[in-house]
Amino acid sequence: MSGPHPHPEHDHFGGHGRGDSAYTHQSRPHGARPLAIAVALTLGYALVELVGGLWSGSLALLADAGHMATDAAALLFALAANIIARRPVSDRHSFGLARVEVIAAFVNALAMLAVVAWIFYEAIDRLTNPVPVKGLAVFAIAGVGLLINVLVAWALSRDRENVNTRAALIHVMGDLLGSVAAIVAGLVIYFGGPLVADPLLSMFVAALILRSTFGVLRETTLVLLDSVPQGVEYQKVGLSLAQVPGIVSVHDLHVWAMVPGRSALSAHVLVDDIERWPVILHQVRHLMRRDFGIDHITLQPEWLRRDATATAVPVRPVA
Repeated sequence: MSGPHPHPEHDHFGGHGRGDSAYTHQSRPHGARPLAIAVALTLGYALVELVGGLWSGSLALLADAGHMATDAAALLFALAANIIARRPVSDRHSFGLARVEVIAAFVNALAMLAVVAWIFYEAIDRLTNPVPVKGLAVFAIAGVGLLINVLVAWALSRDRENVNTRAALIHVMGDLLGSVAAIVAGLVIYFGGPLVADPLLSMFVAALILRSTFGVLRETTLVLLDSVPQGVEYQKVGLSLAQVPGIVSVHDLHVWAMVPGRSALSAHVLVDDIERWPVILHQVRHLMRRDFGIDHITLQPEWLRRDATATAVPVRPVA
């Protein structure tokens, strides 16, 4: 611990106001079994659709296979997070290994961009040069895929407490749309409709993949860059922290996402009475978790000697 010293290169917050518990690991994760079932069913049938798409000549079926593969990867990352969260920190990895999930998701998203590019390229080519498609086979394979997605959604919906499971359920609902698109393409072609229905609907599925892929890229990039978590205002965090009774000013404030859903904060705080530090720290932890969802707090207290005088740093207006 040290006395006060200036830090002109950082934002300062000053003031007084109001504002729990020490940082602890999250409760033991659960929901691994439904996630494992979902991964096995989704990835397994993605392979079936891949083979079926190549056999039937359906680009819509291949696109849906890519969509299911994307979401199977998302389910796998959720499962990995569920398992990795149980592992304690080590001398080598003081924050644990949760960011392995983020790195894997980032790499997977880059790979899926290549898949989407291929689907669009092939679809545009098929619009001008139609390829024969076995409509009934496409309908049958996509229909089973729809049933698989319904089973996966049912398995995941049974666990309503785990946040990873709830997030994975959203991906599966997107798979349902992809299967429906492939079914429609198969029916249109089987009943004598234009062959362009297949590439058009494949582009629709590719657009679904692109939307979810960009979302994954954005979220993982922010985490890997130690950016301020989405939905958290940096200036508001500093001002709220400075309003805790006993805190005179705040500097060297850093807020970042360790992994999606887990945020951290570190800062130096100038306090008016170091003997009240345990109470102040308790209030800060409660305030940050309640208002901003930040559950890993690291604070460096600084204080003035009783024979010294100081003027609090003025509050910097929020932009």
